[in-house]
Amino acid sequence: MQLTSFTDYGLRTLIFLASLPEGELTNITEVTRLFGVSRNHMVKVINRLGQLGYIQTVRGKNGGIRLLQAPTAITVGQVVRDLEPLELVNCSVEFCHITPACRLKDRLAKAKQAFLKELDACTIDALINDNRELMILLTRP
Repeated sequence: MQLTSFTDYGLRTLIFLASLPEGELTNITEVTRLFGVSRNHMVKVINRLGQLGYIQTVRGKNGGIRLLQAPTAITVGQVVRDLEPLELVNCSVEFCHITPACRLKDRLAKAKQAFLKELDACTIDALINDNRELMILLTRP
């Protein structure tokens, strides 16, 4: 399976925000610089993460973004479900005439569930906790 860049940057953003001291604000410019992604793309990612309740956006001169949920409460599986289309193939009868007899769609559904189950066992906190090397890479100059 390959995640979209939207989901990839959503996860990276959550990891970065979780690495900051609790409650500390950062901004979109800093996130785009850190990950080398276009500001336009990151604005969309951060906007969606805010809509979903993962992050808080604070407007104004001293505004910015920060995690809204505890890193221990955010599972990678749920973030992927929220950001990723997750339709592996189009099995509609209009698109594929073998759908009524196809056994592949059931296997793909089981594989997707196993994939998500594995990601459900991982929180954002588990990705950053005791990960000194990651913290060095995320350190702001």
